[in-house]
Amino acid sequence: MTPKNIIDTIPNWINGEECAAISGETFAKLSPHNGQKLCQVARSSENDVQIAIQSARKSQQAWAEITPVQRGDVLHDITRAMRNNRKGIADIVAAETGMSVNAALGEVGGAIALGEFMAGEGRRFYGRTTTSATANKYAMTIRQPLGVAGLIIAANTPIANVAWKVFPALLCGNAAVLKAAEDTPATAWYFGKIAHEAGLPPGVLNIVQGYGHEAGAPLVANPDVDVVSFTGSTAVGRQIAAVAGQRLAKVSLELGGKNPLVVCDDADLDNAAKWVLLSAFSNAGQRCASGSRIIIFDSIYEEFRDRLLEGASKLQLGPSNDDDLGPVINEKQLNNMLATITQSRHEGATVLIGGERLMDDSHADGFYMAPTLIENADPHSRISTTELFGPIACLYRAKDFTAALEMANDSPYGLTACIHTRSIHRATVFSHKVQAGVAVVNAGTYGSEPHMPFGGLKQSGNGSREPGTEALDVYSDLKNILINIYPERL
Repeated sequence: MTPKNIIDTIPNWINGEECAAISGETFAKLSPHNGQKLCQVARSSENDVQIAIQSARKSQQAWAEITPVQRGDVLHDITRAMRNNRKGIADIVAAETGMSVNAALGEVGGAIALGEFMAGEGRRFYGRTTTSATANKYAMTIRQPLGVAGLIIAANTPIANVAWKVFPALLCGNAAVLKAAEDTPATAWYFGKIAHEAGLPPGVLNIVQGYGHEAGAPLVANPDVDVVSFTGSTAVGRQIAAVAGQRLAKVSLELGGKNPLVVCDDADLDNAAKWVLLSAFSNAGQRCASGSRIIIFDSIYEEFRDRLLEGASKLQLGPSNDDDLGPVINEKQLNNMLATITQSRHEGATVLIGGERLMDDSHADGFYMAPTLIENADPHSRISTTELFGPIACLYRAKDFTAALEMANDSPYGLTACIHTRSIHRATVFSHKVQAGVAVVNAGTYGSEPHMPFGGLKQSGNGSREPGTEALDVYSDLKNILINIYPERL
């Protein structure tokens, strides 16, 4: 059943007003759970994006002129309103993604925590003072806004992704144009409704619905957009970097992952199995930090594999709070997973469990991918090196710690990594030498917090980090101020 907070047609937010696409065109958003239409969505084009950017540009200066503390107070009001509407937001997130309401509530809580942290940074909007080599000269740095921020998000954790970008962009004094993910339009729209009702000035946050090539691409290319922040696939990230680079715009890219989870021969195998299953299958594997490469020491391989198979066989799929994971976000993504699994079979890989779409009466109408574990895949094959964004993980053998670390690093990606071991020596060396932006010991491959930076190496990003205070570096510039004093004028 469609939540009451999802209206029939999801509009844009431009200059504080809801509006349809100029063309009047829409597209259908389908439920991942049953394939039925949830709503229609405004299909925006370059003209809609241009108007949104103009609105942001017009409102930005007045927003920047109020103090960071005052901007933080407005963000506090928004997070307070989010908390008051927590269940309503979660219902929309669950309907659009197929995750359970409880899982959606957890995500909403994370978005609120991120907003509260960033609001507090309004009172910690630090520059610095320092000395000069020249007498009677005083030096300092301050942060200043960039102007208009173009924000493009993914659909996997929609309200968290909105919060991840909108709150730091606004705190720094920018106005923003958010291109909502086409698979989660209502979440972004409802956030805009909450923000404006909480007192955010018109035009400071504009939200544009539509497809990436029709609404996202014009946002990236527009010379009036001063910073572009994107979360999504590496392929699209490359396109954004190339287009924005032509005009030397600042770009933040948080891209894909093919994240290794190493299980050593001294690991707590029960704990390791629990975290492998969570890393690989929670949120139907739709995490950039999903654990998709499970590297297991030879001496425990069979024993640990059997534990994983036993655990995976017990997982229940559906949208309820009693289920372990839901559907993937759309049929195109599901079909891409199935094609890659078929290719891996032809190349000699063995599907241990899953590997297919669920077609029983309870799941056939939705986009349900069975939790899948695969072994004997070549470490350099497509399934081993391509982010699939679904509940699929491959198992690999490693003879010892050195081989496991080498295999973990033998990847085009470098987002997150994890090791399970009782050895402080192995844990320390792995944490320092694994090529990843996040390293975890004895848990899962995911787990960012609002006050901690997140991002990756290689094809997982361009070196920027969000959230944490490091996000302020994405959405502001540093200005060096030099004040010269003339003693004779005292």
